[in-house]
Amino acid sequence: MSGHSKWATTKHKKAGIDAKRGKLFAKLIKNIEVAARTGGADLSGNPTLYDAVQKAKKSSVPNDNIDRAVKRGGGLEAGGVDYQGITYEGYGPGGVAVLIECLTDNKNRSAMEVRTAMTRNGGNMADPGSVSYLFSRKGVVVVPAAGHTEDDVLMAVLDAGAEEVRDLGDTFEVVSEPGDMVAVRTALQDAGIEYDSADMGFLPSVQVELDADGAAKVFKLIDALEDLDDVQNVYANYAVSDEVMEQVTADA
Repeated sequence: MSGHSKWATTKHKKAGIDAKRGKLFAKLIKNIEVAARTGGADLSGNPTLYDAVQKAKKSSVPNDNIDRAVKRGGGLEAGGVDYQGITYEGYGPGGVAVLIECLTDNKNRSAMEVRTAMTRNGGNMADPGSVSYLFSRKGVVVVPAAGHTEDDVLMAVLDAGAEEVRDLGDTFEVVSEPGDMVAVRTALQDAGIEYDSADMGFLPSVQVELDADGAAKVFKLIDALEDLDDVQNVYANYAVSDEVMEQVTADA
């Protein structure tokens, strides 16, 4: 997972200067609409919506776009789409387990696009339940490392239910049970520590160690999946060393 996080961070830095920025904005807006439809348009009473809005703002999505998405999702403005969540399971190169979360208004389209991306990039689909047991649902709060030490972050979240703090170099990941995530990010705010995002995610219980060739193939598959409009998140149970990550990002 740490490798995936580092790869995602590298990709998002590039996304600010290329066409993928638009795709990222669209996914963040869709996330806001769904959160508002599910829990209402009041940010103070809907922590999922609050976190979706904060993530969009951190990614420089214009405030007008955010406000309209909240209103559409909350039924305060016409034009909202009834998105449905669906998760696909599969295996990537090297036997890496992959979970693909989609928000879609057409499940047949999503299934076809995900299957095509998998088969074209060395992966294959799996039956429901055959991969998901390798992952646990967790709350993940990402904190920029600049100006803070791991101990600073740990002390801030220790009593809020955090299970661990992971040092990823440029960022820290604070992992908790899903029900404790709001308390964790509130504890960070109270301590004056800014966070980049707070999301529910899947963390693997077992990881597959990859070399540079294997990592490049898995990253290519993940990139192809994340480029699909209906795909919101991709999780994979691989691990890569810092040396392998440097080699792959240098070649990217």
